[in-house]
Amino acid sequence: MRTFVFFDLPVLTSSDRRAYRKFRTFLIKSGFIMLQESVYSKLSLNATAAETVEDLVRSNAPEKGLIQLLTVTEKQYAAMKFIAGEFSSEYITSSERMIII
Repeated sequence: MRTFVFFDLPVLTSSDRRAYRKFRTFLIKSGFIMLQESVYSKLSLNATAAETVEDLVRSNAPEKGLIQLLTVTEKQYAAMKFIAGEFSSEYITSSERMIII
């Protein structure tokens, strides 16, 4: 399963910018990868692990701004379509359970 975090946080004041940096640093240290600006995803082994990720994001969320979470299966994630540009990633995006590199 993949958990997506979409966020739109204010950066008008220095405390807002500090909260933004703290949240973004939390996401990166927690194993999230950036797909687009303000869109991050993390791989979870099952629904229970995805709920744990959701709880972690909820507990580290800043007071201001909008944060949205979406959990999809690996099969749904692998079916993602890219309309413009090319997809380039160092990460394996396969729905296979075992991948030999």
